[in-house]
Amino acid sequence: MNDIPGRPQAASSAASTTEPYRVMVVDDSAVIRGLLTRTLEGDGTIRVVASVANGQMAINTLQRQTLDVIVLDIEMPVMDGLTALPQLIAADPAVKVIMASTLTAKNADISLRALRAGASDYVTKPSSTRELTGAESFKAELVSKVQALGEAARRADPSKGAPSRPLAPRPVVAPIPGAAPAAAPAGTAAPAAPSPIRSRLLDHGPVVLRPAPDIRPDIIAIGSSTGGPQALFEVMANFRGGLQQPIVITQHMPATFTTILAEHITRQCGIECAEAKDGEPIVGGRAYVAPGDNHLLLVSRNGVTTAQLTKDPPENFCRPAVDPMLRSIVKIYGRKVLAVILTGMGHDGRGGCDQVVQAGGMVVGQDEASSVVWGMPGAVAMAGLCSSILPLKEIGPFIRKIALRTAA
Repeated sequence: MNDIPGRPQAASSAASTTEPYRVMVVDDSAVIRGLLTRTLEGDGTIRVVASVANGQMAINTLQRQTLDVIVLDIEMPVMDGLTALPQLIAADPAVKVIMASTLTAKNADISLRALRAGASDYVTKPSSTRELTGAESFKAELVSKVQALGEAARRADPSKGAPSRPLAPRPVVAPIPGAAPAAAPAGTAAPAAPSPIRSRLLDHGPVVLRPAPDIRPDIIAIGSSTGGPQALFEVMANFRGGLQQPIVITQHMPATFTTILAEHITRQCGIECAEAKDGEPIVGGRAYVAPGDNHLLLVSRNGVTTAQLTKDPPENFCRPAVDPMLRSIVKIYGRKVLAVILTGMGHDGRGGCDQVVQAGGMVVGQDEASSVVWGMPGAVAMAGLCSSILPLKEIGPFIRKIALRTAA
């Protein structure tokens, strides 16, 4: 099942507080362009300002238009999407690009290559216009992603227009008993802080950092969604050699895409990674990706931990989902869990991270500045569940340090 999170908060207020997000649709089929345009403009927060048939036309249009989001087909004549992508980003580094393709192994591979080349996300189109016309889940996914990435584009470049929800002017951390000293507001003396928060925060109130438990984890669990593949490659490149713990990953992706994702992690990060198989033992030093359209759970029988794949109902609009994975892990590993929540829409992972914390484990979240969308890590952070909130480039080295320290 594709990632279909609930609409971001911008959806309820953007129409009344900002101009609609400006979108260009790029597809060689005029029928598909029309269907995508009607889907997007059916929501009051989005306006399709350009509709073109190939990558070269998209580049020419972007040089004349101010855009927030581009929905870019992969296979087109004259210039395909993967060829056009770097030129579009060079023309406007703040524009957000969503790759659109049908669900094939070839297109999954191209989409993941596009994400590494700078695309922000992808959507999998139904394979026929008849299917697309009635594909309500696809339409909801597309609208949600355009809204979230339109918001991110305006944060990256304020000249595009005001975002619907302003950021707080400075980082703030509220201390709790036993926690590390907080980062001081601007203009005051800063106390020493071994794990300072570095994210720019939502205007919902201060983030509370929990005391970091003094443990070496027996397992590392990672959850991610929008922007997640790029973040996973960055983080897991630091795990090459030396880590003894198993790594389990739930990335909101459909089937086929998760197969290709695991292959890319193996090739690019130098760590053995594959889709989890039902009933297989969980072995240290290997990474397991939840297959698309399946929840990945861990179970223990006769002292052996194995993977269990289920078709239980979606949670947080997703299957696979992070929460059921984390709940199952806590039952086996207790306090020896390190949970990491990376960029993504929605709040999947918040409930599972609460159980990790209640068991005495550790939660690390990606900061807002480095997240494509600060939904999932933001939800965990705002719930006061994180011991550390770090920029993406610091998460991998931090995990490695915790994973390799002396057992406690």
